[in-house]
Amino acid sequence: MDYSSLRKGLIGGVVSGLLLGGLLVSGTLASVAHARTLDTAYGDVEVSDAPQRVVTLYEGALDAALAAGVTPVGAVTTRGGDNVAEYVEAHFSGERPEIVGVVREINIEAVLAQQPDLILAAAQLPEAQYRLLSRIAPTVVPHAQPLAPDSWEAEARLYGQALNREAEIEDAISAVDHRISELAAAIDDANAGGTAVLARWMPNGPMVMSKALIATGLLAKVGLEVQDAGLVDEGHPHSDILSLENLSQVDGDWLFLATLNADGQAALDAAKQSAAFTRLDVVKQDQVVPVNGQLWSSANGPLAAQAILDDIENALLP
Repeated sequence: MDYSSLRKGLIGGVVSGLLLGGLLVSGTLASVAHARTLDTAYGDVEVSDAPQRVVTLYEGALDAALAAGVTPVGAVTTRGGDNVAEYVEAHFSGERPEIVGVVREINIEAVLAQQPDLILAAAQLPEAQYRLLSRIAPTVVPHAQPLAPDSWEAEARLYGQALNREAEIEDAISAVDHRISELAAAIDDANAGGTAVLARWMPNGPMVMSKALIATGLLAKVGLEVQDAGLVDEGHPHSDILSLENLSQVDGDWLFLATLNADGQAALDAAKQSAAFTRLDVVKQDQVVPVNGQLWSSANGPLAAQAILDDIENALLP
């Protein structure tokens, strides 16, 4: 497919037809020069050996692209925010991606305006959106992965293949593994481990996060005993909202508290004034660790892993 010609046609005025009636754009079908074929959730996709303009429609894809040394021209906002996640800011070298939507609502016209030659999307991308996006540029959607601490690695490797930067992604994953080993040894030497719970504080109360997330997986790998009090069903990312009266179920040696936005932080600040909160042993031990929920409960990828490990090190080995 001649994606360049297709983009010109779409930008010239066919966008409105695509959005309103799903009109098809005629074009010359041709093989992509120097293309490679990737196995994706929606079948084989041919991608260029040297994509120049990349749009990422998922936080994990943005993370992997930056880890591979590629700054996308477009990206979606982080969950609960109006821009990309704070932890990736340090990885921009002057240029920044344009915002082309939020996590659950992609602005097709904004994607088109970036004239991408590669789109990296999430495994949850609906097929209808995939069909539309794939008319703009080759669109790579990973196969759905089970909820597991290491699922981000398979996604990152696929994005690395799409970018033709497999070696860079492998280096980034290896760097995470090396950092885990070093930090685990240091925590053990300092006898700073113990039990740990990760909770995300929402405006109406806390949710216990699954032991199968990247963040809780990293806590376990560096030597902490991660608990969820049996409140999280298998395959679910978090529990139902807990009442303040049930906070004792998340008591232990370490409590990592994540907030996504100002509303959640305000609710947490209010909860800290309650007797139910202050009577927790972990509070009395001063081992409650506030963390960024956009990173700890939403992000994925090798850069996210390193940022989470930074937080763990700063908390346990000050």
